[in-house]
Parts: sequence; structure tokens; C-alpha cells
Amino acid sequence: MNTTQAKRVLETALICAAAPLPLNEMRALFDGEVGADTLRHLLDELVGDWQDRGVELVALASGWRFQSRPEMRQYLDRLHPEKPPRYSRAAMETLAIVAYRQPVTRGDIEDIRGVTVSSQIVKQLEDRGWIDAIGYREAPGRPALYATTRQFLDDLGLASLDQLPAIDSAGGAQLAFEALQDHPTLLEGPQASLALAVDDAVLADPAASLAVPSDSPSEVPIDPNPDRPA
Repeated sequence: MNTTQAKRVLETALICAAAPLPLNEMRALFDGEVGADTLRHLLDELVGDWQDRGVELVALASGWRFQSRPEMRQYLDRLHPEKPPRYSRAAMETLAIVAYRQPVTRGDIEDIRGVTVSSQIVKQLEDRGWIDAIGYREAPGRPALYATTRQFLDDLGLASLDQLPAIDSAGGAQLAFEALQDHPTLLEGPQASLALAVDDAVLADPAASLAVPSDSPSEVPIDPNPDRPA
């Protein structure tokens, strides 16, 4: 199979896919005829081919997908004018803390927020596919440790947690909010609320640290983004 034909097959599969395609599934398209390096080269070419169109090819946490560009949103919304579900401030604060301090327990979240975290909020975020229990802390009661998921990153249009705005100072939350507003794929949805929640819940104390305390009990090691696309 020549590269032109392989590129055509790859483009068709990506357009027709109902979910982001990981590299291993893309390689299965060619039954071993196309190597990993060639596949990445074809993906780079497709990114360039669609550069000036209303749709773009992007790498997310769980694979590659075609998606509309942010500037097209105002037009596409006219086809589906219903508003997306809204989440309470408590839910967004909880999500923000998990995103920036994972892995964390409900107790960690409650210590930061200063209020009890209801089971309903945790379940809502789990049902949405944004957080998941990935292990247990070796402490009395063995509380569950929560982390964000690949779905969370996919919904934000990100490939890894490294692309979340850095927040490492008292002014970091405002910088994060501005970065989220300016990010080409983060113009709408929960992102702005996420940044504001970090501002209030995590950085209310200028000396607050976003890292899990070094003296915290032993925890299960994780990679928040396993199988991320290369």
C-alpha cells in the first residue's frame, strides 16, 4: 500500500470514528503494512492538510480525532440550541482539586474546601466520566484515591495533564483562568468554572501548595494518562 492510499484510509477512519482513535487501532487498519513512524508522519500530514479548514485533527488523551474549530462553535450551536448541563460550584471545586492535586481522597478535598463533600457530588463526577477511584490510601479506613480520567482530558481537548495551566503561586489561578480563556480548544464548557474553582478553593491561602504533601501516607502509584498518544 502506498502512502497516498494509506493516508486516505487513515483519514476516512478518523472521520468516521465515533471516539478518538489510539495509535494501536490505527495500525490495525493496515494489518502491519504501515509502521508506527510512517503512521505518525501521515498524522502530521493530515494535521497540515486540514489546517485552513473549519475542522482540525488533534491528539487527545485517548487518541486522535477530528473536531470543529472553536470559531465554528457559534454556528454549530444554532443546530443544537439546547444548553449543556450545568454543574454546581461545589462540584466544580471538587473537580478542580482532583485535577490539580491528584490522587486525593474525599478527606483531602474536604480539608481544602473546608466543608463536607457529599457522595452525590463524587458520584456525579464519576458518572460524567471525569474522575475515578484508582486505588486506596494506606490509612485508617483505606479511603479511596481519586484522579481524573482520559475522558476528562478529552472533554477539555487536552492530551495530558501537563497541558493544564500551571498554578504555582498566589497569582497562578488568575493566569490559569486567562490561559483557559485564550486556549484555542477551551473556550466553553466547564473549563472557566474549573479555573475559578481553583482560585477560590485551592489558592485562598497564598502559601497553599498544589502538590500532594510529601508526608502524606503511602499511596498507590499511578500514571494519570496511561496509553497517551505519542
